[in-house]
Amino acid sequence: MAEKKQLRVLGVESSCDETAAAIVENGRAILSSVIASQVDLHAQFGGVYPELASREHVKAIYATVNEALQQAHLQLKDLDGIAVTRGPGLAGSLVVGVNMAKGLAMAAELPIVGVNHLEGHIYSAWLHPAENAPGPEPKFPLIALLVSGGHTELILMRDHLQYQRLGGTVDDAAGEAFDKVARLLNLPYPGGPSIQKAGMEGNPKAFNFPKARLSEPYNFSFSGIKTAVLRTVEEFKSNKKELPVADLAASFQAAVVGALFEKTMAAAEEFKAREIIVAGGVSANKPLREAFRSQTSYRVHIPALSLCTDNAAMIAGAGYRHLVAGQVDALDFDVLPNWPLVAAG
Repeated sequence: MAEKKQLRVLGVESSCDETAAAIVENGRAILSSVIASQVDLHAQFGGVYPELASREHVKAIYATVNEALQQAHLQLKDLDGIAVTRGPGLAGSLVVGVNMAKGLAMAAELPIVGVNHLEGHIYSAWLHPAENAPGPEPKFPLIALLVSGGHTELILMRDHLQYQRLGGTVDDAAGEAFDKVARLLNLPYPGGPSIQKAGMEGNPKAFNFPKARLSEPYNFSFSGIKTAVLRTVEEFKSNKKELPVADLAASFQAAVVGALFEKTMAAAEEFKAREIIVAGGVSANKPLREAFRSQTSYRVHIPALSLCTDNAAMIAGAGYRHLVAGQVDALDFDVLPNWPLVAAG
């Protein structure tokens, strides 16, 4: 697709428990962004219940897309393309968004592209509300730290759509570890915000939880920290002592943030990055944001809080890059629940 002055892309996201639609202009300016969240529905299960998520997507998808068009004061005929999350994610959830996007693309004769959800998180760093002046664009080469409930990866980007995986978690993702530790401390789901809130009253140096020593320098492991918290909790319970929830939350959070920060900074130095992107749901964590913003070696791009969690604006932003590069999908593509951003091998 040839680049033109105003290229508007509709993004559709339904990979987990957020039904979202957004319209983004030229890969940066958000004309509209609508999210129908299911977080309260899944809280009773302590995590996302796949069958419920899929059913709720079916109920919400049409109204969500329609509202995104209305907010942007546009019709389908005013769009230049459609981008939809193809994976990774829950198969039953992904298929709802993909089928909706295919139907719209067919009806309006628009090009469509299936976007990797992780790629979307990276491109959230380029986005801004249309009514605001754009900030500086991230400059290549850059290191992207992707941290969410399902993924923790370090990516080197030398240009748009070029990804080299430097490392990732060998067990729990950072967000998954937050959820599991929150359960150990009897804190509500989702664990990230709960631990951050509890930790505000605690001492991050109260407990010295271990950092994993791994043979690959840019891999992460959070299961050891989680196990250390479990043993500490069991020790307090066996001694019939009151659980110091605030100190445990603060100390666990500090250990995770420390590992993420240190490895990202080391990667940026080794690969001579100009800038850093921190994205994904865990990038909303305040101590993590403060750690990166307090250093002066690199400009760091962290999306606004509204763009850290799953949204469709980031999918539209990533889709724009594919469309201007001429990368368009046929209408018979399928969802890829386990789609890696960088293929193994």
